[in-house]
Amino acid sequence: MMSLEERLAVQRLAIVRALHLGDLLLSVPAFRALRRGFPAAEITLIGLPWAKEFVRRFHRYLDRWREFPGYPGLLEVDVDPERTESFLREERAYGYDLVIQMHGDGRASNPFALALGGRRTVGYVSAEPDDRLWRSAPYPDSQHEIERDLGLVRLLGLAADDVRLEFPPLPEDLVAARQILPSSLDNARPLVGLHVGARPPARRWMPERFAVVGDTLAREHAAQIVVTAGPGEEELAQRVVDAMRYPALNLAGKTTVGSLAALIRRCDVFISNDTGPAHLAVAVDTPSVTIFGPADRRRWAPLDQRRHPIAFQPVECSPCPHWECPIDHRCLRRIEPEQVIALATRLIREERRCTA
Repeated sequence: MMSLEERLAVQRLAIVRALHLGDLLLSVPAFRALRRGFPAAEITLIGLPWAKEFVRRFHRYLDRWREFPGYPGLLEVDVDPERTESFLREERAYGYDLVIQMHGDGRASNPFALALGGRRTVGYVSAEPDDRLWRSAPYPDSQHEIERDLGLVRLLGLAADDVRLEFPPLPEDLVAARQILPSSLDNARPLVGLHVGARPPARRWMPERFAVVGDTLAREHAAQIVVTAGPGEEELAQRVVDAMRYPALNLAGKTTVGSLAALIRRCDVFISNDTGPAHLAVAVDTPSVTIFGPADRRRWAPLDQRRHPIAFQPVECSPCPHWECPIDHRCLRRIEPEQVIALATRLIREERRCTA
């Protein structure tokens, strides 16, 4: 445990978390707790290139961004030994007082965190304790990701019980969302978002089933349907729109992370594969349905399953780590549109009652 005097003496703190949107959103409670515990420290996030904008958005908790250069055993970035060594020399010279390894079970990430040369380094361990770490704990496989990150904060003796997600809007987000949404939208009718993409193909529910959900909600609730997807997934989104009998607005490829968050905030219900935008819906407090296939629900599902229920069917091979399903995609094929429709219908009715 760190005393108040020790915490106030920490001037430079680094967090290693070179991961994607959903991962960082689930770390926000830990970032918030670290800022409370180290109010005078400069907090640096060592992350992927896209996270530069994340740091700008979360400037209340994070002060500085450094691009992760790649490291042996960490798959997010190809390793260039010269680039990595140059980065490590610069960071060691910068002089961190505290480094927090928030990137997995530590097998590959602890050596990178220790190579930063901080006075003290904290992280999880997957097997035997690592005497080079100032504080450590066994990697908690069965915990939710939010709790897992907060557990590292607790190793420092800090209070860490606020699990709320957040995603503060920037003025340009709101402007962009207004520009891509047609002025003809009817505020008296529910707006439903369908996010049909996901980086791993194994997490993508079938386009024709998204189309059935969209058509049913349009027919039974007069819902206005907006289809979104990530960069490079425009064709997937168009397949959904083409399969629908009711009109749908295809915004795939037309949103940034910020404008997508503003769009989701505008929705009455957001239905998504298990991917970053599903966590955005929780962060902006829009009722949502997440369609879960191969990922571990204990780790990634929303904590509030009343406002953010999940659709899933248990199968013997899930959870699994595969990027693409090597068999018959049974974890997602067994999820019928009716299950998603029922969850979305409840949310639409509850949301309409709240705003009536």
